Amino acid sequence: MNSEISKAVECLENGGIIIYPSDTIWALGCDATNSRAIKRIFKIKKRKSTLPLICLMNDYQMLNKYVNVTEEIKAFLHIQKKPTTIIYKMVKKFSFYNESVAIRIPKDKFCQNLLSEFNKPITSTSVNISGDKFPECFNEIKDEILNQIDYSVNLKRNIKLKKPSQIIKIDGDSFITLRS
Repeated sequence: MNSEISKAVECLENGGIIIYPSDTIWALGCDATNSRAIKRIFKIKKRKSTLPLICLMNDYQMLNKYVNVTEEIKAFLHIQKKPTTIIYKMVKKFSFYNESVAIRIPKDKFCQNLLSEFNKPITSTSVNISGDKFPECFNEIKDEILNQIDYSVNLKRNIKLKKPSQIIKIDGDSFITLRS
């Protein structure tokens, strides 16, 4: 796993696009602070740039650099049994994200190690053309996408990854479920 993390981090540091096994599904990833790399992901997915991408962060310390995290949010995340993406309104430093950003702190060991080594948020969006079904296994990823990325992580390739995260939007003091 360490070798794969090193290769993925090197790619990300150079502004590249990776395919990796996230804590939920196979994902396209890049440095979430690199607007050029993010634009490439939208191009690869043929997706409107007005539709936001999910970002993975490794802990509350990283999360606090980008959004305001209350104790209520921490308590809510702590009791969640499945991967949970939160849409935050108060974005501090993301130049690409204007009004809100969707963020998840994965519990998966590979994702945690990747994020810790890279020390920046990484995008996590399904490896599919926008509107198509997302692949559950690595071998279902279309060549059209594989030919446009810079590195694909060689882990979990025979494991089905088929459960997207739940998505919760914070609206004032309310938590609204957008996807469960």
